[in-house]
Amino acid sequence: MKLNQYSDINEAFNITVTGKGSQPVVFAHGYGCDQNMWRFIYPYLEEKYKIILFDYIGAGNSDISLYSKEKYNSLQAYADDIISICEHLKLNDIIFVGHSVSAMIGMLASIKAPSLFSKMILIGPSPCYINKEHYIGGFEHASIDELLEALDSNYLGWSQNMAPVIMGNADRPQLGKELSNSFCNTDPEIAKNFAKVTFLSDNRADLKKVTVPSLILQCSQDIIAPMEVGEYVANTIEKGTLKVLKATGHCPNLSAPEETANAIIEFLETST
Repeated sequence: MKLNQYSDINEAFNITVTGKGSQPVVFAHGYGCDQNMWRFIYPYLEEKYKIILFDYIGAGNSDISLYSKEKYNSLQAYADDIISICEHLKLNDIIFVGHSVSAMIGMLASIKAPSLFSKMILIGPSPCYINKEHYIGGFEHASIDELLEALDSNYLGWSQNMAPVIMGNADRPQLGKELSNSFCNTDPEIAKNFAKVTFLSDNRADLKKVTVPSLILQCSQDIIAPMEVGEYVANTIEKGTLKVLKATGHCPNLSAPEETANAIIEFLETST
């Protein structure tokens, strides 16, 4: 079923629109999460911008009945959804903020519909998680296979064990607990499929196709997207700018929202 055939796109994606400005900022959440993960970031922007929040099909309070494993077998399918949401809301001159896998999803959306987007903020992006010749992705192929096998055999156990590792910031265990709860609230079959699409994708060749000025926000320590990856993304995107945060872990939107929001605002106010 095509998105424009949905009876209600707003309901399908649980779309939330807020903010006092006119230029839209579209926030896209990462794997196993939902729009609630932006609750500490968007208040910094809502005085000046229009804020768009949504849940991918199969996440949060989206209409899970619309999920299809056959359709969502690539990141491009999620990128097409973003384009449909933006067209439905009649948005233009869009600032896109994507966390983790959504950085690549947003990038693919901007390649397919460049006229919609004016700037991209990519938080913890990774075009390829697997180490290749002359490329450091952070994981050997065998490690990704083991991760996916563990996820397949015991999703809840994997979520409880991996979430704190992904989050980092062991001195604040409540952060890891929140991410674990988010993972556990996701339908396991959908989560498994999305994990395979996420961790086995290789979008390195797409980076050079991005024409939109892009800020790469890289945490100083990140087990999922290490420094080499952030540097690679920033160096490969034609108009890429790297900003290394003091924040650690893979979710600075939760662990260091003030630093993350200030970096976004600085980029929006100084980039052309």
